[in-house]
Amino acid sequence: MDSTMLQLLIPVVILQLVLAIVALVNLIKSDSVNGPKWVWALIILLINVIGPIIYFIFGRRN
Repeated sequence: MDSTMLQLLIPVVILQLVLAIVALVNLIKSDSVNGPKWVWALIILLINVIGPIIYFIFGRRN
């Protein structure tokens, strides 16, 4: 893997990790969410980058 590809990949991986951690912490601390928590945990963990964003848009209750 050349250095240009690595320079592009590292920020995406860091973004994914930060989003997933923040979303999972929010999910754990929430008393209620739209749908089962285990489904949201799977979405957050299995759908890269987009999963946590989907949770923040549709999963959280205000």
